[in-house]
Amino acid sequence: MTDMCRVLMVFPLFNANSFWNYTEACDLTGARYPAAPLGLITVAALLPENWEVRLVNRNTETLDDADLAWADIVMTGGMLPQRNDTLHIIETCRARGRPVVVGGPDVTSSPSLYSTADFQVLGEAEGIMDDFIAAWRGGARRGVFEAPMGKTDVTKSPLPRFDLLKLDQYLHVGIQFSRGCPFSCEFCDIIELYGRVPRTKTNAQVMAELDALYALGYRGHVDFVDDNLIGNKKALKKFLPDLKRWQEEKKFPFEFSTEASINLADDPDLLRSLSQTNFFAIFVGIESPDTDSLVLMQKKQNTRRSLQQSIETIHRAGIFVNAGFIVGFDSEKGSVAKGMIDCIEDTSIPVCMVGLLYALPTTQLTRRLLAEGRLFSGSEQTRSGDQCTAGLNFETRRPRRDVLDDYRTVLGAIYDPAAYFGRVRRLGRLLGRTRAHRMVKGDLRGFVRLLLRIHRAGPGTAGQFWRMLLDCALHNPKALPYVVMISALYLHLGPFSRQVIGEIDREIRDVDQGRWQVPPVMRPVRAEPVPI
Repeated sequence: MTDMCRVLMVFPLFNANSFWNYTEACDLTGARYPAAPLGLITVAALLPENWEVRLVNRNTETLDDADLAWADIVMTGGMLPQRNDTLHIIETCRARGRPVVVGGPDVTSSPSLYSTADFQVLGEAEGIMDDFIAAWRGGARRGVFEAPMGKTDVTKSPLPRFDLLKLDQYLHVGIQFSRGCPFSCEFCDIIELYGRVPRTKTNAQVMAELDALYALGYRGHVDFVDDNLIGNKKALKKFLPDLKRWQEEKKFPFEFSTEASINLADDPDLLRSLSQTNFFAIFVGIESPDTDSLVLMQKKQNTRRSLQQSIETIHRAGIFVNAGFIVGFDSEKGSVAKGMIDCIEDTSIPVCMVGLLYALPTTQLTRRLLAEGRLFSGSEQTRSGDQCTAGLNFETRRPRRDVLDDYRTVLGAIYDPAAYFGRVRRLGRLLGRTRAHRMVKGDLRGFVRLLLRIHRAGPGTAGQFWRMLLDCALHNPKALPYVVMISALYLHLGPFSRQVIGEIDREIRDVDQGRWQVPPVMRPVRAEPVPI
């Protein structure tokens, strides 16, 4: 029986060419990566107290041979965009004779791709880590531990090991209130992994997490990583008053962001409560301005409403919106570029993650495409794992070239400096901030660096930035810290969009010149007839 164990937790690299890396924006404030690895530090808290734990985040630091030599066991894993590096880590560990445990959403969705790992932890770790620990202590050196999907009692989730983080390496730190989403979007894997009944932690749990971050000296941006923060409105409305009291007692040390569905705009009391608690940004999946597409993808919560009015309502409450859009749905009857560009301009959303539709493992979309004989064989082995360049892993209804052309047209239009900073300017006038931004370490340095570097984001950018900044200073000075924040992201988004357009242009040329051939499709798996 093994009572002591040295555990090395390794957070894999995200693909370098990703919308979400924000490398230049991180550099402005001295951070090394946007977000901290909440999943791994939660798993660390599930381990026995007498086990030694170290964390290496390969996005911010180097994994050395000495780290592996120290470890009795390595734990790793993550999301689809981390797949390549996760497999590399497994390979490295095996070459050095170190047992490796892999977990997280990607191995849960595609366990066969990770068969070389010694252990697989599939599903939410809280329900099965005790089984793994017992097996390890009992001498097992291989095994698969699987939790039922969406059934874990998150009120038993431990306080994450925030002490393992080098907090100054990140733009923001994450915490979680709930898991799951009540909607049923066809392309989304959240409901497959975490269920359609949002499960929430207790108020006391979340307060303890904030207390821990506060005690470690952290101040600034905290991201609620919930799949849909308003998925369980009843629980959220009971939680927010406690959160507001905590913020008031501590003189508002944190500003919050999260992800929520667009129907947040329908509840003025909830929106006001979020604003008063110091939420300043939310990510909303808009996906498409086309009603037929929204109905097909089962995202009906986005229909029967004016997107422009809904987003404006959220902006006027003092919370700015980042949004997701997707090109490549079956319901697209012709070019969707103009409609999508108009929607983005009309809603004054500066930061839009526009991606090509990708059939993720385990989703309703993947099952439908497989049944229709349209899912490309080998699509699960994607090299990139980033929607911006690795989408359309299936046979599209529209000509592939037309879909790609729409995509590059949208990117070129919305990330043109005049368009981007025009939206930032309009947002600056709308944003109804009632609370001043709290300055934290790195803010002033970041602002000065932004002023010195904004011209690097492309021709014409500096002039557009200064016009926007002056407009905000004159009309809504309380919004200045937030338009500066959004402007800093353009140091990444401007060059990144041009890089993606270049890649899409090459793919279009391949289609035009006959170099791109339709890959073989996967054969539907037919159930064997049951003998009577």
